Amino acid sequence: MVRVAFVCVGNAGRSQMAAAFAHKMAGSGVDIISGGTRPAKAVYPAVAEAMMEVGIDIAGNKPRLITPGELADCDYVITMGCSSDEVCPVAFRGDARDWDLPDPKGRSLPEVRRIRDDIEKRVEMLLREIGNR
Repeated sequence: MVRVAFVCVGNAGRSQMAAAFAHKMAGSGVDIISGGTRPAKAVYPAVAEAMMEVGIDIAGNKPRLITPGELADCDYVITMGCSSDEVCPVAFRGDARDWDLPDPKGRSLPEVRRIRDDIEKRVEMLLREIGNR
């Protein structure tokens, strides 16, 4: 089982979209978690709307705090807007990567769509890489 974590600051935008795409695309051999370093109260409305446009409902998802203990056993930790040094414990054994993506908070729906589409492509490439390792 390969474990992948998607982490951003609020867990209300980028990491929620990445995890949702990964859940949709990944096979049964991939365990996916997401969280934030300072979780927001709810998923950003424009993010929920943009994801609903592609048939994925995340409006009811609750942002949550990611813990170093959860990350310690991950094979991949993908950060988006918070550094991997900030979220990954020293004993982290996996592959830490930062996806330099703009925060969708407060952005227009067309801007959020562009972020969503970029995340979808990145998730697809990551899962292809995982499948080939």
